[in-house]
Amino acid sequence: MRKLANSELERKNIEEFKASEKTPIIIVLDDIRSLHNIGSVFRTCDAFLIEKVYLCGITATPPNKEIHKTALGATDTVEWAYSKDVLEVIKQLKEDGVSIQSVEQVENSVMLNEFKVQETTKYALVFGNEVKGVSQAVVDLSDGIIEIPQLGTKHSLNISVSAGIVIWDLFQQMKNK
Repeated sequence: MRKLANSELERKNIEEFKASEKTPIIIVLDDIRSLHNIGSVFRTCDAFLIEKVYLCGITATPPNKEIHKTALGATDTVEWAYSKDVLEVIKQLKEDGVSIQSVEQVENSVMLNEFKVQETTKYALVFGNEVKGVSQAVVDLSDGIIEIPQLGTKHSLNISVSAGIVIWDLFQQMKNK
């Protein structure tokens, strides 16, 4: 086996990315403190042609040198918008017929391995603050709560890791339908 050079990977350029059919997933980042987490989520969204990212509350916005370190240009490809109020974003998405799925540990959550995407549904995945998680107000407005099964001693995963896991799972389900 030979490792492929970047020039052999046949990746899209910015124009091709923007013209591509997007995966019907929207990401909502609420009060994310780490600029590196924000950049990492952008990069994951680029990898899976995610439709849009909403940056809410204290979540920083591009252009930002620290976000760019991990996004590596994905802020130029993935559509994004900022809103101070995450609840306004959630309410608008619901009005638009988007299924709101928060990623959090709550009573009666659905484990990710048991979550089944519906073929014609567009999803918004909400990820919350690194310490406080998704707020109760957002949980209350959510159509469902997805929880990532964890078997170790820690209570949570890093936000960018959680986003990668959940986006990949839903992407796989959507592409296999």
